Amino acid sequence: MHTRFSGLHTAIITPMLADGSLDEPSFLRLVDEQVAAGVDGVVVCGSTGEGATLTADEKVRLWELAVERCNGRIDVIAGTGSNDTRATVDLSKRAAACGVKGLLVVTPYYNKPTPSGQLAHVAAVASAVDTAIILYNVPGRTGTNMSAETQLRIADAIPSVVATKEASANLEQQHEILRGAREGFDVLAGDDVLALPTISLGGRGVIAVVSNYAPRRFGRLIRFALAGDFASARTIQRELGPFFAANFLESNPGPVKYIMHRLFNTELVYRLPLVAPSAATQSQLDGVLAGFVDA
Repeated sequence: MHTRFSGLHTAIITPMLADGSLDEPSFLRLVDEQVAAGVDGVVVCGSTGEGATLTADEKVRLWELAVERCNGRIDVIAGTGSNDTRATVDLSKRAAACGVKGLLVVTPYYNKPTPSGQLAHVAAVASAVDTAIILYNVPGRTGTNMSAETQLRIADAIPSVVATKEASANLEQQHEILRGAREGFDVLAGDDVLALPTISLGGRGVIAVVSNYAPRRFGRLIRFALAGDFASARTIQRELGPFFAANFLESNPGPVKYIMHRLFNTELVYRLPLVAPSAATQSQLDGVLAGFVDA
């Protein structure tokens, strides 16, 4: 029986030093904050963690640090996907050796495989490791939508595929997946603002950005929603609305890394081609943050 994932999992940023290297002490400090806040897990080296521009060795180092620091208290999920199946398999093996609970495997981008190619890509990972796999459908980044039909086909064919991070922003597609899903295959929202409606349809949680700096408040929203207290969840949804919007004033993780710089004193350093938000965006973010407390 493979691990199932539910609740709030934070797509954690990757802090960097001025020379562009990993800021390991700050990373551990942020992991500690997530554990203390009571989140269900962290996703390390996903889109928000700038996984696309980290080296394989950097990723492995971050997974090692996270697994050791979390020590089983919360889930550690590794972002291992790429558009190269062999590279994805190799990274997945290395992540599994670190002891992560799950692998986040994005739809291959740029080369845009057919549904059969998408299935073969995930099957290659599953045949190489026994770790739980979460599909990651984010057509805005990959250029390809993994359809509900394809996701269900993959889940039916591969028992270790336990969930999908659905970031298509298409609730109709999410509903179609939920209606056809086998037992043990769950939907996690991939857009912060859609966590509540996803759970209302039968989803089990979210992989989130805002929870980098608002894990307590967002965690309460998710717990209320999973308990069926949608009135209380909606109240928090309205409170977090400006932050959901702020995180996408520019390409993620531009805004969230700036916010973490402001709130946690991490360096404002990105891995090119990402750069710091414009002065105008920083001013907008400062306005949103005025008086912010994660309580």
